Amino acid sequence: MTMAIQDKGSVRALALVGPTNAGKTALMEALLEAATGQAVRPGEVGDSSPEARARGHSVELNMAGFDFMGDRYVVIDCPGSLEFCAETDAVLPAVDLALVVADPDPAKAILLQPTLRELERLGVPHALFINKMDQARGSLQDLLDALAPVSSSPLVARQIPVWKGEKVSGYIDLALERCFVYRPGQPSEQVEMPGELRQQEADARFHMLEQIADFDDDLLEQLLSDVTPSRDAVFADLVREMGEGLIVPVFFGSAQNGFGIRRLLKALRHETPPPDRAAARLGVDRGAYVLKAAYAGQSGKLAYARVFGARLTDGADLTLAEGTRSRAGGLSQVQGSSLRKIAGAAVGEVCAIGKVEQATAGQILSTTGAPQKARAASRGRRPLFAVSLSARNHSDDVRLSGALSKLVEEDPGLSLTHDGEQHQILLAGQGEGHVRLALERLKRRAGVEIQTTLPRTPYRETVAGAVTQRARHKKQSGGHGQFADVTIEVRPLPRGSGLVFQSRVVGGAVPKQWIPAVETGVRDGLVKGPLGFPVTDLEVTLTDGMTHSVDSSEMAFRLAGRMAIEDALKVTGSILLEPIEKLTVYSPSPSASNVTSALTARRGQILGLGPREDWRGWERIEAFLPQSERQDLIAELRGLTQGLGAFEADFDHMSELHGKLADEAALGARAAH
Repeated sequence: MTMAIQDKGSVRALALVGPTNAGKTALMEALLEAATGQAVRPGEVGDSSPEARARGHSVELNMAGFDFMGDRYVVIDCPGSLEFCAETDAVLPAVDLALVVADPDPAKAILLQPTLRELERLGVPHALFINKMDQARGSLQDLLDALAPVSSSPLVARQIPVWKGEKVSGYIDLALERCFVYRPGQPSEQVEMPGELRQQEADARFHMLEQIADFDDDLLEQLLSDVTPSRDAVFADLVREMGEGLIVPVFFGSAQNGFGIRRLLKALRHETPPPDRAAARLGVDRGAYVLKAAYAGQSGKLAYARVFGARLTDGADLTLAEGTRSRAGGLSQVQGSSLRKIAGAAVGEVCAIGKVEQATAGQILSTTGAPQKARAASRGRRPLFAVSLSARNHSDDVRLSGALSKLVEEDPGLSLTHDGEQHQILLAGQGEGHVRLALERLKRRAGVEIQTTLPRTPYRETVAGAVTQRARHKKQSGGHGQFADVTIEVRPLPRGSGLVFQSRVVGGAVPKQWIPAVETGVRDGLVKGPLGFPVTDLEVTLTDGMTHSVDSSEMAFRLAGRMAIEDALKVTGSILLEPIEKLTVYSPSPSASNVTSALTARRGQILGLGPREDWRGWERIEAFLPQSERQDLIAELRGLTQGLGAFEADFDHMSELHGKLADEAALGARAAH
């Protein structure tokens, strides 16, 4: 049969996605070996960074290309951990097909759900490859039954296993109706189908046809009429329905042993959609869509991008999304950590483009002369864990600042915040492991010794009662002196009111032009209250005062205002306020009770619990939680949910804090200053 839909001269891109340790990098290597017939050298492809080696799994994107039966492919190996998932956000909309790599253990089926939901949201065609089938125990159907709830589209088994004792020794291809046995280190061998498997194959194939007939009335009519559909018609349906996201084909094999890999390659060759569909999904006319931006030593900043619409040549004029113009300063073909200079890149190719300093992931580098904005722009990821950091030696501050800026440019899952109030630089990411990785990279690349602490909580304080307070600022030191006298009334206000300042002065006791100076002085005195935190939720009313015709001034009344509020705060006493956030926590249903218990143990108030919209087997938990208790929540949450849990946090209100916790917060504020 001749079902190849490849546009000659174009390159197709595949993303390997799925949970950590499913074997994505091993599959990448196996695809290259099967396509080229040559063994992949250690470190040739895959994440070879020191950070990846230390963790035993990929922490960043890896790309490699190969030719197979006259067609070219680029494979992008994506990190599996949710800690590093932001690396994948810009990639998924731009590939022709995502191959979801799964473990054969039914208990791990739920680990695929976040990946599948994102692919479904983006409308990216995808297939499932069950890896390590040589280690499988139990039937394929049990595994498919466990996987079915995590996919919104039906899973269509394209193969069934052939068993020899307790081991999978081969497979039957249901579309081709052929039987193959695995041969270690060699392509699988086609053999005559064993008689005892003929009925099983017939039943499994009929079930596959029933599934695809749900989206093809003609095929359904043929099945109802006991008419055997043609093989070409079956393949045409499989290709169309996967491309439209109606079904998810399921293949299996063993990347480590090369089992089922060549069969997978042939299926990919015939069934992977062409690049123009990804271009339409992104809204690219002609140009290069940036998958990742990274600094590569002496090569400077590189934009790893996929070419759409027309061939991209070295030196091509590029227009960025905001209208800035640049030029492709060198093109390189990417093969793992190796770059090879090329004069041009074909449609669909992924290449590294040099000297496009403003390029960022998710951006289109247009070659039409007009800016283009990606239609399928990824959602920004909100930080889940942060640290306050500084250089151990102040002489390294400038070097640290530059290295941090580059790091955040490269990794869209990181964010950098300069907190002026707390005098801290906050580096935030998708989890404790993600931030720790960033710090390791900082040290390795910049050679800067860094010290970190947990971020300081932005406590506030307010007045405990009302008071009337008078203050006089008087100073005589030759020439003009300084004089101002003010009386203020202070009273508490409801939470969220901030500072309300007003004047009830009559008769010009305080001239109008100096009333704003009193307010400024009051605000100066509220920057740090008796407990060490900014003071809020109070009303200050200027009621009276005295002035001097010569010695009064704006500065004198500002100082008097500050003295008055500071004296008033000593009289009223302070109440500590802590920020309370509203959390929306997402958890697999079996873990939900443990998650609610963990929130309660952190002084959380559960507001509601219900099913997560459009996620079967998941719960959405809403709660109020003190911000100070959220700092390391993500680590505990991931530990309770097989690494799947996530949350969103937004400031909601301030709440009074008393007792030991309030004393500890005040002690911490005094120590910090």
